[in-house]
Amino acid sequence: MLAKRIIPCLDVRDGRVVKGVHFKNLIDAGDPVENAKFYDEQGADELVFLDITASHEKRKIILDVVARTADDVFMPLTVGGGIKTLDDIRDLLNSGCDKVSVNTTAVHNPYFIKEAAERFGSQCIVVAVDAKRVKEGMIYEPEEPWFADGFLKEVRLDLSPITHHPLPITSLKWAISTHGGRKMRQIDAVKWARKMEELGAGEILLTSMDRDGTKDGYDIELTKTIAETVSIPVVASGGVGTLEHLREGLVEGKADAALAASIFHYREYTIKEAKEYLRTKGVPVRL
Repeated sequence: MLAKRIIPCLDVRDGRVVKGVHFKNLIDAGDPVENAKFYDEQGADELVFLDITASHEKRKIILDVVARTADDVFMPLTVGGGIKTLDDIRDLLNSGCDKVSVNTTAVHNPYFIKEAAERFGSQCIVVAVDAKRVKEGMIYEPEEPWFADGFLKEVRLDLSPITHHPLPITSLKWAISTHGGRKMRQIDAVKWARKMEELGAGEILLTSMDRDGTKDGYDIELTKTIAETVSIPVVASGGVGTLEHLREGLVEGKADAALAASIFHYREYTIKEAKEYLRTKGVPVRL
């Protein structure tokens, strides 16, 4: 069995690491390169930078951060946030990151993933899937124009049960959300993950928006469902509060990697402690 990966995530704004809740009340948490070096020394398998500035005019800031990080650390680096064009991907890869994570642009134009994979290779194209449980009365954004495309029409949610009567608990599904879980799309998250694989994505970064920030653990049903649906690696994200949650995501959820933020940021646990715990539970990790 391949070793499972432990991946810390850093939110970067204007070249600095920030901490907050749902991108509010942000406080400065240091230099991203120094944070990256710290996690590298601890034995993190990879690192994710989420560029929450994500504006075109400030893109050069994250490019500089990536370049400085690549000079000092040797673990793979993924960057997400505000990626809109193939040039954005090219610039990030040229700066030294190994993978890019795409979310909103894929929702607006699924074929962007196909173009990116053909240009740069599937191994560096990650699709971030922010999933939220479907509930009666949810308000959805207008349909994307590509819903009329027969090739992708299959990912559309059947909204009639939501409109006319409560959705039976046995029929619960997950929809795609954007804008930090505040806006819903009429897209079945499980079918979407499979379609992204078909279009060339090399990895799925799966976040449960219902669990994000709760410290109640990953949504295991969601994680397992998507991990069993696709053949590419799935990174579990959203809700880690204990080391046992990491184990659950990797074992019960069948994820290939576990991403966490606050438990590492606030030094509740170290990467080493996490890996040693997983090793005692029989989970293969690199120590």
